[in-house]
Amino acid sequence: MSLRSRIAALRLDLTPARESRDFRLLLIAGSVFYLGHMVSYVALPFLIYRETGSNAMVGLMGAVQLVPLVVFGLWGGALADHVDRKRLLVLCGSAQVVLMGVLAGNAFHDNPSIPLIFVVGALLTCVGALQRPSRESLLPRTVRHDQLTQANALASFGLHAGLFLGPTLAGLLIAKVGIGWCFVVDVLGMLVATAMYAAMRPYPHREETTPPSLRGIAEGWTYAVRRRDLLATYLIDIAAMFLAMPIVLFPAFAEEVFGRPELVGMLYSAETVGALIATTLSGWMPRVHHHGRAITIAAAAYGLAIALVGLAPSIWLAMGALALAGAADNISAVFRGTVWNQTIPERMRGRLAGIEMLSYSVGPLGGQMRAGLVADAWNVRGAITSGGLACIAGVGLTAAWLRDFWRYDARTDPHAVTERLARQALADAPSSPADGPRDAA
Repeated sequence: MSLRSRIAALRLDLTPARESRDFRLLLIAGSVFYLGHMVSYVALPFLIYRETGSNAMVGLMGAVQLVPLVVFGLWGGALADHVDRKRLLVLCGSAQVVLMGVLAGNAFHDNPSIPLIFVVGALLTCVGALQRPSRESLLPRTVRHDQLTQANALASFGLHAGLFLGPTLAGLLIAKVGIGWCFVVDVLGMLVATAMYAAMRPYPHREETTPPSLRGIAEGWTYAVRRRDLLATYLIDIAAMFLAMPIVLFPAFAEEVFGRPELVGMLYSAETVGALIATTLSGWMPRVHHHGRAITIAAAAYGLAIALVGLAPSIWLAMGALALAGAADNISAVFRGTVWNQTIPERMRGRLAGIEMLSYSVGPLGGQMRAGLVADAWNVRGAITSGGLACIAGVGLTAAWLRDFWRYDARTDPHAVTERLARQALADAPSSPADGPRDAA
């Protein structure tokens, strides 16, 4: 194979977006949504701090959002396994437009209401948590089974593009035209995303569903815990984020360690840049079948890169190590998504998506607390380096405990084979107009 062919084989595979209209709609909706979300994500704490002058009030916003995230994330997963997922996406998207419009109107007032911000912020978290499991569980139905790795990589690219561009756009809007316009941008993004969801074809459930209930949620948890491969994906991600995530320390790292506070924004962007590069060069991923090994190695590499951040002699080398960490974390995330989407039965996909949302939300929240406490008790460098080393140990111990995960092979795993055959049988079966359009095989 020539060098040109090898390089071409690394390129991001656009095939799912070219072949599936509904996947394109989901991809556009997710990318625009995350862009707008990141603009308001920056603006909201800025507005609270500007009006109150209190860091504690800014932190309280996160605490107010935590309980709705857990409760409504799990309930949203149960709903996604019973109701029309497309309809739920559109209804939740419409509610988000209205609620974000309220925040926008409040931000344009001379004296914005802080209690209103907290109430509407909590409601937005509820609606977003209800919506996300439906969005995640629809993706596998829009592309072929053998395209799920490529589809996950494309979705990751759209997400990280929003993560990278959103804060920059928010800073420009706040400086040039006013903070209220940040929320207007998010309203527009939500409108576009909701229109994309509405344009998708129906995806009725193909088998008997379970009405949302505490018993149904418990059934999802039982299934997740008994599947050691799924349990490993959750625990490895939580270990990496809880033990090593250093974001809360970036201000102190830039100012106290390197004396370059003006570069703190670049520290925040470095991981996203690494993730975008890894996604752009993700053409090799579909050729990997031992997803357990890929997730484990990538998560350990994330910990190693974070440890190097703490040891870096210059802020520029620290940024380089953060970019490597972002690339490793993105690789782990793509393969985790592939395991989930290729092996979880359709009837359970929503509830498991709710659990997945908790796995990648709770870890970072706890990681911020861990990093802050260790930095105060020791120092910033020590907190970052020890977190990275602890991540390597935590990932290694999890992989040793759930050692079957290391042997996971998508070609032979019984759950992956069952889902692959089920989708092929569904695609090959004769259909009638009453059945509606078929899913991608």
